[in-house]
This record gives sequence, structure tokens and C-alpha cells, in this order.
Amino acid sequence: MSEKKSFILRIDSNTYKLLEKWAADEFRSVNGQIEYILHQSLMNVGRKKESKTNENGSPKKK
Repeated sequence: MSEKKSFILRIDSNTYKLLEKWAADEFRSVNGQIEYILHQSLMNVGRKKESKTNENGSPKKK
């Protein structure tokens, strides 16, 4: 797994509340939800190729 980069993200409180609810609905942290959303968006626009492993480094199941 590649090294994770930390950075500050400023968003309005209403957006954060919506993200928090969405994350809870999918049993993720807000940080995990943001990572998931970014990953999916990068895949959808063709900027990132699908890897053969999950984000945690384990092989994907077919």
C-alpha cells in the first residue's frame, strides 16, 4: 500500500453533516468516505486504473 498523504480540507458545516451521515450509513469514517468518493470519481473519469488489490492491500475477489 502506498504512503498516505495528510492535508487540511475546509468544507462548510452542512456539507460535513451530510458526509458524516453518508459515512455512517456505509459504516465508514468521514475520512474513509471522502477517500472512497475520490477513488470512485478518479475511476469514473479514467484517471485511475482499477488495481488488483483492495485499498487494504488484499487481493480483490472476482
